[in-house]
Amino acid sequence: MPPKKSQKLTPFNVYIRWRPLPEEPGATEIQKTQKPGDEGHLVSLSLPDASGSSTGRGARSWTSAPSFAKVFEADDNNRSVYDNVVSQTFPRIMAGKTCNFFAYGHTGSGKTHTIVGYDHEDPQQVGLCLSAAKELFQNIEGLNGSAEPDQKLAVGLRMYEVRKKSAFDLLNGHTECFVREGQDGKVHIRGETETLEGGKVRVKPILVVPCWSFEELRTVLEKGLDLRATGTSTVHDKSSRTHAVFELEIVNKALVEARDAVIERQAELVPHGKFATDVYLEENTKAYISNPDVRGGYMVNPDYTINQGRIDAAEAIKREYEERLELAEAKVQEIFATSQHPCLGGKFVFVDLAGSEYYDQKSSTSAAGSKQTAEEKQEGRQINSDLFALKEVIRARSSNQTRIPFRSSPLTMVLREHFLGSEDGFSAMILTVSPTADQYAATMNTVKYGNLVAMAGGS
Repeated sequence: MPPKKSQKLTPFNVYIRWRPLPEEPGATEIQKTQKPGDEGHLVSLSLPDASGSSTGRGARSWTSAPSFAKVFEADDNNRSVYDNVVSQTFPRIMAGKTCNFFAYGHTGSGKTHTIVGYDHEDPQQVGLCLSAAKELFQNIEGLNGSAEPDQKLAVGLRMYEVRKKSAFDLLNGHTECFVREGQDGKVHIRGETETLEGGKVRVKPILVVPCWSFEELRTVLEKGLDLRATGTSTVHDKSSRTHAVFELEIVNKALVEARDAVIERQAELVPHGKFATDVYLEENTKAYISNPDVRGGYMVNPDYTINQGRIDAAEAIKREYEERLELAEAKVQEIFATSQHPCLGGKFVFVDLAGSEYYDQKSSTSAAGSKQTAEEKQEGRQINSDLFALKEVIRARSSNQTRIPFRSSPLTMVLREHFLGSEDGFSAMILTVSPTADQYAATMNTVKYGNLVAMAGGS
């Protein structure tokens, strides 16, 4: 459902993060200036011409609006980004709200380094996700001192990647899942249908692993990271070709068990719902026969009367299992309503967006570009479509439009609950950009995108 006119919209801030200039002979740096202002930082970019001047003929320049919350320089480490962007949101998380963080940029600009990090031991370089997890455990440790066993808090980890029109569960063997909108209007990410004993049919959602210590969560996350998909981009051969989503939610044993019970009740309902439908169709099929006087027509069968009692009996059993499901769902809501900790359900969402592809005459004929398969090129187009859809969702929300285009892409569909799940949450995008002149087109494209998002999001 679209937000109501009176809904308080989630703040959306945009940051820029410059990666270091590579230590390569002859590497030329983009000319850039950054000025803080009352409404935000303003960034100007220019590409020097052959003479080295940024103002000579042939130079390309662009200046943003004063829209960026902060600009991080190349010597700012992950800890600095965390302290300035993520740590400030903990009061919201501990009040049970949702906060979203996106890393956007061209392939190789440092998105995965920012969100996940490559050194999980160095506190200055560990990614935003693990830093948030560590601080989460520090915050809930004090709350667990006198809590009952089923009320002790943990951090539930959910990891999946979105590729084309599917999601892949990184904590369940990279199982392919499908993004669907249910009759309840919510988006569900579920795996293949499983047939269980007793005729039960289960469609398992993305796995959530409750972790009771930071060390346990880090181990689980690292195993999931090993399953991420890579491919060839226009920049290099080992590019992340998926949008990876990492969710950290404050949970307890009672909530985990109640959610598992909902899945079990759903599995029990499916065969009885199918049986009720089959009975209804069977009875109505017998009640009608072909009409010989009307081509393709049907008429009431004079030799058969619908057995309404049989239909009603099947519907009664179906309703019994529907009520069991409703009770299980109500139990989940009761746990939230009666929890002594308002932080229950508080959630961090970190999104390592796939590398945006900027095609121009030079990049499309590059060695890396020529090594891309037709499928990888199609993936690049899908990635750009996803990123455009994300910008449109942010713009629609900021202007309080009656229709928000969440259905425009699988990425925006899976992020729907995170955008709408909390009125007092927080969302931020970190633009990772390269200072090298040969990446100027990609860098300018990234900053332009972020400028549009920042202006739309009201940062």
